[in-house]
Amino acid sequence: MIIRRQPRAPRRPQLLWLLAPFVLYLGALPFANRVDPVVLGLPFLFVWLLGATLLTPVAVWLTYRADRKRRTGRTGRRS
Repeated sequence: MIIRRQPRAPRRPQLLWLLAPFVLYLGALPFANRVDPVVLGLPFLFVWLLGATLLTPVAVWLTYRADRKRRTGRTGRRS
């Protein structure tokens, strides 16, 4: 009997950038859920969520850029 290996799915470590918003919103929420520290007159939790919201598009852009480089073979041309 011949055993054929299935082709491996390509590794895409750049997708780990997409975990950053999840960790910022949910993972760190119990640690940032404070009202007492005030930053620029706003509660700390509000500032934390605002920062996470602003960093989410950056994480998506970094993932897109790295995935595009992997697809094009870092030459700038699509195959």
